[in-house]
Amino acid sequence: MDARFPHETSNSGKEQMSYVDSHLVAGETVIYETRLHWIVMLGHIIVGCLLLALPGAFLLYYAASQTGIESGNLHIMEGGGVALIVCGVAAILMGMVRRNATEMALTNRRVVIKTGIVSRKTIEMLLNKVESIEVSETVLGRMLGYGTIVVIGTGGTPEPFDQIAHPLEFRSRVQQQIEKLH
Repeated sequence: MDARFPHETSNSGKEQMSYVDSHLVAGETVIYETRLHWIVMLGHIIVGCLLLALPGAFLLYYAASQTGIESGNLHIMEGGGVALIVCGVAAILMGMVRRNATEMALTNRRVVIKTGIVSRKTIEMLLNKVESIEVSETVLGRMLGYGTIVVIGTGGTPEPFDQIAHPLEFRSRVQQQIEKLH
């Protein structure tokens, strides 16, 4: 789901319910939702493509096109090619899991941020306790639409979250929702 569109509350049952959806209290609705930017997957995609395209696919093609190779060497080449392709796919999947392991949402009552799958970190801050949300963007981040946000609660410590998609939009939506409370 692109972060620019409001959260759809209907769940078809085919998807696993998100952390935010499963922890809403009565009368609470999701106003805006975002996640990590696709840039967090870039390294995984590069490694995956290098393993898939160059050595993995080349080994399988070479093994299939050669006729004078003995059977043992042929099986080693095919096995190596398949192993490299599997590693390439695994690298890309790891990037996807990393990206989807972070949820950031604004509800009509609070800001909810969850990171991680196996080990999890959550921040759930009531809107009336949000003191400020800082946004930092590099030049590349501004061009591609990602940055770091730091949520600061009253009397709390800053909580930075890096490579978030559309950080200015997230901050703007939080500010709009806080204004509606007053």
